[in-house]
Amino acid sequence: QVQLVESGGGLVQAGGSLRLSCAASGMIFSINRMGWYRQAPGKEREMVARIASGDNTNYADSVKGRFTISRDNAKNTVYLQMNSLKPEDTAVYYCNAQLRRDYSDPSYSYWGQGTQVTVSS
Repeated sequence: QVQLVESGGGLVQAGGSLRLSCAASGMIFSINRMGWYRQAPGKEREMVARIASGDNTNYADSVKGRFTISRDNAKNTVYLQMNSLKPEDTAVYYCNAQLRRDYSDPSYSYWGQGTQVTVSS
């Protein structure tokens, strides 16, 4: 069993900052990639930021220069530092991990339960 537990969401004023954390636990052999996605009411879920092995990162255009994703491999944890937040960043943020549970297994995708981020104007 694999669990992704997110924390750090909340309510913040526009221009403020929040830091999200996501820790993966359970039967994990290796993690290929971790990332953050978000879904606003009435919208599709979208990729926010991802970080792969070797610390290769990519970001949605809407968050470039404001958000930073990082990873602690020893703790199987990914972080999302969000600065200069805007009301349009309001959404439920989901953690995702592409990982293998055993050396012989293919990679599967796992999701956290989501954490609400609300940015007031």
